[in-house]
Amino acid sequence: MNNREFKEAKKHLAFGMMRLPMKDGEIDNEQVCAMVDRFLERGFNYFDTAHGYHDGKSEIAVRECLSSRHDRSEYILTDKLTDAYFKSEEDIRPLIDSQLEACGVEYFDFLLMHAQNAENFEFFKKCRAYETAFDLKAEGKVRHVGLSFHDKAEVLDRILTEYPDVEVVQIQFNYLDYESVSVESRKVYEVCRRHNKPVLIMEPVRGGNLVNLPEDAQKVFDELRAETGSDCSNAGYALRFAAGFDGIEMVLSGMSNMEQMEDNLNIFSCCDGEFAPLSEKELEAVWKVVDVFNSMGAIPCTGCRYCIEENHCPMEIKIPSLFSTYNGKVLFNQVNPWSTFEKITEGAGKPSDCIECGMCEAVCPQHLEIRELLKKVSEMFEG
Repeated sequence: MNNREFKEAKKHLAFGMMRLPMKDGEIDNEQVCAMVDRFLERGFNYFDTAHGYHDGKSEIAVRECLSSRHDRSEYILTDKLTDAYFKSEEDIRPLIDSQLEACGVEYFDFLLMHAQNAENFEFFKKCRAYETAFDLKAEGKVRHVGLSFHDKAEVLDRILTEYPDVEVVQIQFNYLDYESVSVESRKVYEVCRRHNKPVLIMEPVRGGNLVNLPEDAQKVFDELRAETGSDCSNAGYALRFAAGFDGIEMVLSGMSNMEQMEDNLNIFSCCDGEFAPLSEKELEAVWKVVDVFNSMGAIPCTGCRYCIEENHCPMEIKIPSLFSTYNGKVLFNQVNPWSTFEKITEGAGKPSDCIECGMCEAVCPQHLEIRELLKKVSEMFEG
């Protein structure tokens, strides 16, 4: 794994400033300052933020903990253009100017078109967001233009075909989503490679879910450590998997405390100060962990939404969202999934409201038995 394109970015771990430590309901600037200093001290320099992180306070933390305390030459800063904060082409420049001011910098090293999917890509096109970003690059307010992506591989292929000047793509990529029919990590990565785009990785630990593993999955890594004498953490196996592919420029980690940071820094500096990809034996263990997850009974819904868009559910049941919540409980035993269920069904149908008309199943590309699966969801969340 080498930085093939962006030589100014050191090493391969990025500090994602979306899960910063909190104190009394506010970002703990004292701890963030210590983390920023440690990150730079260890030879890393890539920071990532967005206008919506921490309700707009992440960019301010960048200014207070990074840009006001370190020379601009010491760090790389990425920010994002998010569709929730502009309505037209005319809104984009003032928005970017406000983000630059909030971060306390005169330019962004990378500006990413945020969370691109088939729907909001059309909105970005309508607002000429990509063209505006390229203009900002020409003016020096942005050094590189890229995008972050949350959709199927075919959508990314269309975006990169229409906008070949995009320089980098940020994708969700981890061992659990590698062959996922909904996330398509491998297929999306392969599109990046076909278009010769360097890759930034987000969610390598799947929002922390690959740290606290199910018992049988944990046993696989525990046995590996006993056999090899390794002290690699669960997060380490996930990060090293994500970072071990060709063309990966950076792996983002949303670190929330110094302990997490030290672990991540060590992962990316373990062998003479350099990154070490997974060995064959470690990779074999990773696939065993994936097999454990696959055996746990998650619903293989791809989130295509055909069931509620192509053939409208008469009971207004948000089928893909309910299946996603069910999977979160089954696979990760997520804390308080009931509130998520309540939010999904607020003003909409509950799984028990299904009248078994079969309209959803008629258009499901995965041929799921949705009516029966909704009964399983109802049993879990409605008792």
